[in-house]
Amino acid sequence: MPTIVITGASRGIGLELAKAYRQDGATVIAGVRTPEAFPLLGCRPLKLDVGDAGSVAAFAQALKGEPVDILINNAGIIGPKRQSSHDMDFDGFLETLAINTLGPLRVTQALLPNLLLASGARVAVISSRMGSLSYATPDRIAYRASKAAVNKVVQCLATDLAGKGVAVASLHPGWVRTDMGGAGADISPPESARGVKAVVDRLTVATTGRFWNYSGEELPW
Repeated sequence: MPTIVITGASRGIGLELAKAYRQDGATVIAGVRTPEAFPLLGCRPLKLDVGDAGSVAAFAQALKGEPVDILINNAGIIGPKRQSSHDMDFDGFLETLAINTLGPLRVTQALLPNLLLASGARVAVISSRMGSLSYATPDRIAYRASKAAVNKVVQCLATDLAGKGVAVASLHPGWVRTDMGGAGADISPPESARGVKAVVDRLTVATTGRFWNYSGEELPW
């Protein structure tokens, strides 16, 4: 059975993805900040802070020599309270970039040896339509910029890894009723996870380097 690594798997979309893949019989490795509190039985929780290089290195060391079929870079933050063009928490902006943009790249690089041990490995990055350059609204600048930047990271990874047989995609999970999305969002975490999983499961090198909605629709960068 395939091995799936999911970052930020302790709640929300990440937890629902872990549930869905576990139900399929996959081996699920959950990257979480507090493994002892991980609520889902049958998975392998490992400590991971994607914003900390040492934590990522330790996570990769724990998986050394193990093939990884699918890596889902789900961990992310909404950013600081003050993130408008008139009032910016710049330290918070940097933290948002560290988690949302550098985090997926750092984890993917660290687990590349594991991905190359699998046949037809796939990497998914949970981005957001809010990072699309065709979607011009002024709120949440730090969050939007971090997602626009990670979309470019996805394009570069896809180009670099296609020749190695690894497919890479950026995904918009929808506006989801999580701590980040809020109670008034459009869809539930299970609905988002089902859509994201369907897109990831059919990803191939032939469709690498694209930006997808959880519904399966291709989105503009």
